[in-house]
Amino acid sequence: MKLDKFDLGILTELQRDARISLQELSGKVGLTSSPCWTRIKRMEEAGVIEGYSVRVNAAKIGLADTVIVQVTLNDHSDAALFEFGRALEQIPEVLEAFLVSGDYDYYVRIAVADTRDYERLLRERLYKIPGIRHSKSSFVLRQLKQSQLPLNR
Repeated sequence: MKLDKFDLGILTELQRDARISLQELSGKVGLTSSPCWTRIKRMEEAGVIEGYSVRVNAAKIGLADTVIVQVTLNDHSDAALFEFGRALEQIPEVLEAFLVSGDYDYYVRIAVADTRDYERLLRERLYKIPGIRHSKSSFVLRQLKQSQLPLNR
């Protein structure tokens, strides 16, 4: 789908505040409400806009620590990769998982309360996934940046 300056403006404003009113959004991007709404619907139908969400402060709900786990699997067949991904989907603490190139097969981002909670997660969930050859865990000390997609590059 080809996006023009109005579409990119709409996406920029929605990334900033998905609860913005249609009237305010229209004014910010220089359109009237009807064409603005039509563009939003078109981008939703095309999958450019995948949904709307709320950012939750992890520490304020008891998930103060983030762990990045690098995982290497024994087997790299399509079936093994599929099963590993399926197993990760069943672990609520797993926030993101990336199949990557390099020394490890996956980078997995996990939210936990503290080191004891992470140790529990390792014993009860992660190490019970078959096919893990090696893993390396790193606790995030501080998040330096979190941003939205760079729409106006």
